[in-house]
Amino acid sequence: MRFEFATATEILFGAGTHAEVPARVERLGRRVFLVTGRGRTRAEAVIAPLAGAVVARWAVANEPTIDDARGAAAAARAAGADVVLSVGGGSAIDLGKAVASLLANPGDPLDFVEVIGSGQPIAAPSVPLVAVPTTAGTGTEVTRNAVLASPSDGVKVSMRSPLMLPRLAVVDPELTRDLPPHLTATTGMDALTQLLEPLVSVKATPIVDALCADGLTRAARSLRRAYSDGSSAEAREDMALASLFGGLALANAGLGIVHGIAAAVGGRFATPHGAVCAALLPAATRVNLAALGARDEGGPALGRYRKAAHLLTGAAETSALSPWLQRLRDDLAIPGLAAYGVATGDVEALAAAALRASSTRANPIVLTEEEVREVIAEAL
Repeated sequence: MRFEFATATEILFGAGTHAEVPARVERLGRRVFLVTGRGRTRAEAVIAPLAGAVVARWAVANEPTIDDARGAAAAARAAGADVVLSVGGGSAIDLGKAVASLLANPGDPLDFVEVIGSGQPIAAPSVPLVAVPTTAGTGTEVTRNAVLASPSDGVKVSMRSPLMLPRLAVVDPELTRDLPPHLTATTGMDALTQLLEPLVSVKATPIVDALCADGLTRAARSLRRAYSDGSSAEAREDMALASLFGGLALANAGLGIVHGIAAAVGGRFATPHGAVCAALLPAATRVNLAALGARDEGGPALGRYRKAAHLLTGAAETSALSPWLQRLRDDLAIPGLAAYGVATGDVEALAAAALRASSTRANPIVLTEEEVREVIAEAL
């Protein structure tokens, strides 16, 4: 057995820990480049004490693009920033990771991104980055890549390197307390997907197994409650941990076909990433299980799915898993892909793109293009 496990230099978790961010940031640098999401209400408690140190800021309205990374890095460089603070959802933190890396590695984002860019290796560690999530879903505060969209190419791609890991991740469940129900639902389903896919991944490790098992248990008992009662401190803490554990898991074991398809959909349609994962997860689970039963019945993946079924549903049979996931999606009022403009005529192109996506490589079994089309069609 041989594996590695990489994560942020330091993780600080707990209710109220956002109050420690200003002092932590000041230890790392004096000229702060601030990245936030479109809505800053939940971020203000973190940002306000640092007002005098912020030399430039960038608000990202949607999932960040390559142009966002290019423009934000130029603004940070012009301001002489020596530390980056990202406060927000996955989009703000991904953009912050890209900026921190580009400040230390001069060049254009296209020099470093996969698939459509040169894919040059990132040579220098990022300038210090402090990542503070205000949602419980992406886990990007502990991952080693920054996802960037290229609308002109119809894809989402990544800058990727262990040198991009944040210096400090501060995960405070209190910052998610006012998250609206629909965002609680979609980000929570993203977290659940990012626990299930690494658990059954071809790159799973004992550390990832432990994180995923604990995270799935928390998501199973608390996602519905966080959705219906956002004031529940216990549910918010469970989902913040589930999100964090999902980020740790995916960073070290990869994902699977759900995220492979989601990357293709997100590159072509304006869709919330978590909602896409939620729409795809029941169908992808069913198709993966059928393919494993037909072509790899003796492999380890079916046993891993049995473990997931027990953790989520209490049943030992894998047949309980996909229906349970579908009921959860329905309870959270998350629609199918058609609600975001995806149509039957898009299925073939999306399936072809999904098979090229980096996330798909870790799927527990190699799916045929026909099987991938089946997943997408069922998720419409």
